Amino acid sequence: MEMTLRWYGTGYDTVSLNEIRQIPGVTGVITTLYDKQAGELWKEEEIKTLREEVERTGLHISGIESVNISDDIKTGGKHRDEHIDNYIKTLENLGKQGIHMVCYNFMPVFDWTRSELARKRTDGSTVLAYNEDAINAIKPEEMFDHIGSEMNGTVMPGWQPERMARVKELFTMYRDIDEEKLFSNLVYFLKAIMPVCDKYDINMAIHPDDPAWNVFGLPRIINNEKNIMRMLKAVCNVHNGLTFCSGSYGTNPENNLPEMIRHFKGRIHFAHVRNLKFNSFRNEAGEAVNPWFGGSVPQGPKDFEEACHLSSDGSFDMYEIVKALYETGFEGPIRPDHGRMIWGEKAMPGYGLYDRALGACYIEGLWEAIDKSHRG
Repeated sequence: MEMTLRWYGTGYDTVSLNEIRQIPGVTGVITTLYDKQAGELWKEEEIKTLREEVERTGLHISGIESVNISDDIKTGGKHRDEHIDNYIKTLENLGKQGIHMVCYNFMPVFDWTRSELARKRTDGSTVLAYNEDAINAIKPEEMFDHIGSEMNGTVMPGWQPERMARVKELFTMYRDIDEEKLFSNLVYFLKAIMPVCDKYDINMAIHPDDPAWNVFGLPRIINNEKNIMRMLKAVCNVHNGLTFCSGSYGTNPENNLPEMIRHFKGRIHFAHVRNLKFNSFRNEAGEAVNPWFGGSVPQGPKDFEEACHLSSDGSFDMYEIVKALYETGFEGPIRPDHGRMIWGEKAMPGYGLYDRALGACYIEGLWEAIDKSHRG
């Protein structure tokens, strides 16, 4: 595996490349052209400029997150084929610049959903959190107003103000889109881009829905083992693969994360490794548990908060997750995912320097221990 960190680019990220370079073991970044709109062509010269900026610090681009999918592609709108053509040309330009992995998602309207961006924990840190009752009490068009003040002056992916101003229009676009239509449009897109992926050896790594259930009545199609297998079979090409995000798949405790990793051996091209703490799944002692480690428990309201990467701080066994990646021969980029806001840092929620650096070192420590135990 290669340890990486997500970086949004100069002018958008509060963390610099030089700071990332100082995190032990981190050799690459997962980045993007953050000002590009979905459906827009990425020019080769723009990609080259970004690559050279990263390489001047001694890092390199390990992958792109994301070349965003337009709503016309997701809904089969009138500009679908034009936007797919731009996507194909963008992939070609990425390939020419030696970039071979693209993370993307196929979620309608909202790339991810949280009810809070700064829930305060007992240790004084703040984290992203989700409470179903709070979400149900919010009108979709008011979501940005609800959490915008917690973004610390940054622009978060999928929640750009200009996009949020179109929420009512976007919901109209998706009015007749159910899970079957959304899946069909995903397959149409993947079949169209596979030839350029084959030519330039570009791995497309779809990110799961976050959270792994329908929100505001919008369909979700990449959220469990059954749906993933359907997608992989529909476009049976090794370049059609997954971003295995433990935090997103793990929002549904019915998803056994280590088993899923083993099941999709060879099709996981990118890994987001992070922990969650469930507040709505508890054992007889009242402790928050994940059913795939703590036994079957009744499901209450969906309520979780993001935790530090350490297993004991959340509901996931991070050792088992990393062990499954190791034992399936995973060689792609890993990044610590959302971190806490700690030590007074002000940054894009989830994407500060300090806690993600701790997470990277923790994951590397697990990997080293697992590697040495297998080598004897």
